[in-house]
Amino acid sequence: MRSLLSFLLLLLAAVPTAAQGAEQASPQFLDAVVRVRAEIPPDARTAPYLDVERVGSGVVIDDDGLIVTIGFLIMEATGVEVTAGGRSVPADVVGFDTESGLGLVRAKEKLGVKPVPLGRAKGLEEQARVLVASFGGAERAIGAYVVSRRSFTGYWEYILDDAIFTAPAHPQWAGAGLFGPDGRLVGIGYLAVPNAGGGEMPLPGNMFVPIDHLMNGMADLLASGRPAGPPRPWMGIRAHEIEGHIVVVSVQRESPAEKAGVEAGDLLVALDGERVDSLADFYRRLWSKGSAGIEARLTLLDRRGPRDVTVKTMDRYKFLRLGVTY
Repeated sequence: MRSLLSFLLLLLAAVPTAAQGAEQASPQFLDAVVRVRAEIPPDARTAPYLDVERVGSGVVIDDDGLIVTIGFLIMEATGVEVTAGGRSVPADVVGFDTESGLGLVRAKEKLGVKPVPLGRAKGLEEQARVLVASFGGAERAIGAYVVSRRSFTGYWEYILDDAIFTAPAHPQWAGAGLFGPDGRLVGIGYLAVPNAGGGEMPLPGNMFVPIDHLMNGMADLLASGRPAGPPRPWMGIRAHEIEGHIVVVSVQRESPAEKAGVEAGDLLVALDGERVDSLADFYRRLWSKGSAGIEARLTLLDRRGPRDVTVKTMDRYKFLRLGVTY
C-alpha cells in the first residue's frame, strides 16, 4: 500500500510539469490528432446505446489520410467527417476490429497534416510517462502516467489481454492518441474508468487499446474491413460480475440470446454443463468451442429457479447494419 501511495503522490506532483510539456509539443505533431464525427441511422443496432451522432478523435497515420480511431465511433456509420486545422472533409469507413476495438477511416481529401509514426506498446511499462491527446491541439493534450497493464473484460463480449491504463483521466478519451516517451503512437483511447490502478483505491483514468493490435492486423482491415480467420461466436448478452455472480443486465434486441430466451436479471451459471467462474471465463470458454454459428447451452437462474437454453451463436459483423461506406 505504501508503494502505491508513493506512486500516486509522485503522479499528482508531476501532472503540472507533464501538462506543460504537452503545451510545448510540436503543433505539427498535435495536428495529426483530428476530430472524427460519425452519423448513425436511427435503426442501427448500436443506436439505442451509442447514439446516432458520435464525436471523438482519431490519429492520421499515413500520407493518404488513413486515420486510426476507436471502432465504436464509426460502427454502423453511414457518414463520417474528419476535421483537421479547422477544415472538415468527408471520410470513408475502411473497417473495424470487434476483437481489439480499433477502427480505420480514410479522408476523401488531403488533410494537409503530417502523419505520426506508429510505435509499440509491448514494452510500455507501469510508471512510464506518456502524452494523451484528443483533437484540439495543445489545450486538449495532457501528460499522464501508465498506472497499470492488465487484462480488461467488457460486458459487451470483449476481452483485451494487454490493456493500457493511464492517469490522470482525459475527459475526451474516445479515439484519443496515446503517445510514448519517444513521441510515437502507442495506443487509442477506449474508455474512462474509475479505477485505473486495478486495486481497491479509486483512481480515475483511461483505458487504451495498444496500437500493436492494429499493426498486427492492418493488412486484413485494409483488404476486407475486418480481421481474417473464423469469426468468434457472439450471443448479444451484456453482463456484469456482481457479488460473485454473472448477472445479465440486458440482451441485445433480435440477437441470438434474445431469440433463445435469455432475459435481463438472469444469473449465468454454466456453459454446456460446466460452471463458469467469471465473465472472462465465460467468454474464453465460449470462444474456444469454435467459430460463429455453434450452439451453446446456457444454464440460467432466476427467481423461478434454474433453466437451460440453447443459443445458436452468430457472426457479430452479420448482425450489425453496416453503412454505405463499409
